[in-house]
Amino acid sequence: MKDTKYLEIIKAPVVTEKSETAKADGKYTFKVDPKANKLEIKEAIEKLFKVEVTSIRTINVKPKKKRVGRYTGLTNRTKKAIVTLKEGQTIDLG
Repeated sequence: MKDTKYLEIIKAPVVTEKSETAKADGKYTFKVDPKANKLEIKEAIEKLFKVEVTSIRTINVKPKKKRVGRYTGLTNRTKKAIVTLKEGQTIDLG
């Protein structure tokens, strides 16, 4: 059974053309909780997917201005993590 604590840290995989090509190098991109640090992200990935993580790079995505009619606002701020796995290991996201 997957621990809910780890599911709160790892929100969703990022599926873009750039992230799909990075999978060949063993790099996977995930949306993560903005409050999570690299150690928490590493532990969550290793426990949820049963793989060994070698490095993690994080990116804070700033909110963008959006407008709907006469109303303006901001999108939510998010955080992305690029996770590099040990040689020969993969994550099945589908």
